[in-house]
Amino acid sequence: MAASSVFKAGLFNYKVAIVTGGGTGIGKAITSELLQLGCSVVISSRKLERLESAAEELTQKIPPSSLAKVTPIQCNIRNEEEVKNLMASTLKLHGRIDFLVNNGGGQFSSPVNLMSAKGWKAVIDTNLNGTFLCCKEGLFICSYNAWMKDHGGAIVNIIADMWKGFPGMAHTGAARAAVDNLTKSLAIEWADNGVRINSVAPVSARTLKKGVDMHISPAVCFLLSPAASYITGATLKVDAGQSLYHSVWEIPDHTAWPPAPEGENTDILREIMDTTKSKL
Repeated sequence: MAASSVFKAGLFNYKVAIVTGGGTGIGKAITSELLQLGCSVVISSRKLERLESAAEELTQKIPPSSLAKVTPIQCNIRNEEEVKNLMASTLKLHGRIDFLVNNGGGQFSSPVNLMSAKGWKAVIDTNLNGTFLCCKEGLFICSYNAWMKDHGGAIVNIIADMWKGFPGMAHTGAARAAVDNLTKSLAIEWADNGVRINSVAPVSARTLKKGVDMHISPAVCFLLSPAASYITGATLKVDAGQSLYHSVWEIPDHTAWPPAPEGENTDILREIMDTTKSKL
């Protein structure tokens, strides 16, 4: 859950946001801070009971003087009709959509050789296609014509620290890298209507520590705010510099490396191969 926001109270008064995956983890922290800042939030995920519980908890934290409200709407972001319903229901409830935070996603840990095609497709479908559907339906079909075309708006996609590859999570690494590029493409396509779209890349789940959610939320609020009015197509890494560090992936000992080529430096090359065969 977000702690007291560093942003000015009332910053998002009368604004409306949709946060997918808004009932748990990072999404819940983002929702909490948006509510503190006066923004009404529609949270969505596949599990309605969890959403309703989160909405009840979050409602208790809304300042008494605030007009903000949180509303749970069940939605599987892989299902186009459910995504359309999410957007239409939000417009019907609030009459506007100012912000969209694509936080919903899912993955599991597995090396590729043990990953089924079904598992691969499920993660790609959720993390990439689900984000695409929410952007497309939320902006182009619904908000683009009904609100953001005339008033502008902002989208933030939550991706991942996948810059050096993502062994053990290749499916989500591939999907999040695609969303990073999708963010850039949509930023250009929708710029002439004042719609900004950016991404936030949190620290890897492998090194995730308690309290990280509260560091992601302010970054998202910043990108939604007027302070970021000249920022679009960007990815903000919120990882305490983790993406700058060199990563060494441990490789089991094996003899599958190709033999060093014969030639003037053969002995040196063989020595190098021997010292690096267990690490990359």
